[in-house]
Amino acid sequence: MNKSELIDAIAAQADISKAAAAKALDGMIASVTEAMKKGDTVTLVGFGTFYVGERAARSGRNPKTGETIKIAAARSPKFRAGKALKDAL
Repeated sequence: MNKSELIDAIAAQADISKAAAAKALDGMIASVTEAMKKGDTVTLVGFGTFYVGERAARSGRNPKTGETIKIAAARSPKFRAGKALKDAL
């Protein structure tokens, strides 16, 4: 399912226009993104939790040259499914 298919599904489920569904989805995505930029977690009970994961700095190897390189620490978005979502699958 891509974004336009999701908008269609939201519009059908909520009995609203596709334009309103698109605004709602864009607002939700923007809100989750802003919260995660601040380092907050976003929990949707029954669905899951969006959070920021931390990866430590580490050393790696360039596969082409075999040279050892340093890989910087990074923050990445993560999602943990909730119980209701897991049970539905």
